[in-house]
Amino acid sequence: MRDDTQAEDARAMIEEFLTAQMAGEFDRVAHMIAPDCEIVFTGGRRFASAAEIAAFNARRYAHVAKRLERADVGRTETGRLVVYSLGALHGAWPDGAPFDDNRYVDRFEIAGGRIVRWEVWNDSAERLLTRHGLGG
Repeated sequence: MRDDTQAEDARAMIEEFLTAQMAGEFDRVAHMIAPDCEIVFTGGRRFASAAEIAAFNARRYAHVAKRLERADVGRTETGRLVVYSLGALHGAWPDGAPFDDNRYVDRFEIAGGRIVRWEVWNDSAERLLTRHGLGG
């Protein structure tokens, strides 16, 4: 029973985190991220905070939001909780052209009730290559 409760608590925390982060409520999410949290995005880009990610995304998108479709919870070999958030990005590119159904996966490791590692993958690069005639 304890594992089920921990899994549900972790899932709820990540959903709250992503909702607040997308809304730019960085003070609200700051307590959810460990001070030494490792944040790695698509392409190996490393960030120090949710606010830094938002600044990067402001250059990459006119606007962007996540549509959370599901969250799966498990454990690492060392016992940390892991939450995989899967869904789609939607928004507009810098030139205003809209996009939707841009798949993403966020992987969060949680220890001591805080996010200690956050990894992000999405299809934006593939979509940009296709828009410029370089996709398959």
